[in-house]
Amino acid sequence: MAGQGNSLRAILFALGANFAIFVAKLVAAFMTGSSAMLAEAVHSLADCGNQLLLLLGLRQAKMPPSEDYPLGYGKAVYFWSFLVALMLFSVGGMFSLYEGWHKLHATEQLNAPWIAIGVLSFSIIVEAVSMRACLVEVNKARGQRSLWQWFRNSRQAELVVIFGEDLAALFGLVFALIAVVLAVVTGNPVWDAIGTLAIGVLLVVVAVFISIEVKAMLIGQSVDPQLLVRMREFLDKRPEIAEVFNLLTLQLGNDILVSIKARMREEQSALVMIEHINTVERDLKRQFPGVRFSFFEPDVRRAGASSLPDQ
Repeated sequence: MAGQGNSLRAILFALGANFAIFVAKLVAAFMTGSSAMLAEAVHSLADCGNQLLLLLGLRQAKMPPSEDYPLGYGKAVYFWSFLVALMLFSVGGMFSLYEGWHKLHATEQLNAPWIAIGVLSFSIIVEAVSMRACLVEVNKARGQRSLWQWFRNSRQAELVVIFGEDLAALFGLVFALIAVVLAVVTGNPVWDAIGTLAIGVLLVVVAVFISIEVKAMLIGQSVDPQLLVRMREFLDKRPEIAEVFNLLTLQLGNDILVSIKARMREEQSALVMIEHINTVERDLKRQFPGVRFSFFEPDVRRAGASSLPDQ
């Protein structure tokens, strides 16, 4: 059964990986005097900034509700996730496309290619460790679904972003290593330019997919479809409820808002009905810990009534 992945753990692994890669590229830049390697180090440092933005989003999302924000700040993490997606598109993808295009029209031999190969190999290993940590958390959340189904239906924006970033980074490093090796073997630096262009295209595509998913959360999505089915089943089995007319949910970061309109099992006094509603809401929050806000609108007509309440 799907659950919640530990987004914080995945973010911290990605932050550690990107910082280690930044240090490796920076050392290689000083050893070789390569401006390209220095630019790559700055790129990895920018990736660290992305993870820090996600951590900021997680922190803000935990702020308690206020008079101006009665439903809390849970959706703040969506804003910062969308900003990271934009940075991945611009600082990552578009910059790589520009660099690749520039190299394609102003080719030059690689400086100290074996150091570059060593740095890229180290980076792939570190990024693979980060990717594995991310997949552990993703697998907790996706249950029996495929990775693609989870990506499309997940409501954990920060985990979606980290998964997309790690995936793009790992494949990008592999592209870069292949391109550098081909450039060394063939003596043709055009391969380096082609590899950079391929990395740019990869980052742009991943950033677009991430942006589409996070945009939907920003607008206001219901909970994960599997979770919605489980909530419906829970309410249908309640002895206090005869029929559920409406079940509306809204994902607010890690918090969930639930609105229920239902006909109670039998005609009863107001005090008994209130007690039953409170029991249902209490058990709902116990069964689904993410539910923070719940609104229950009862319909007290008899079970044999032919007309339905207004939707």
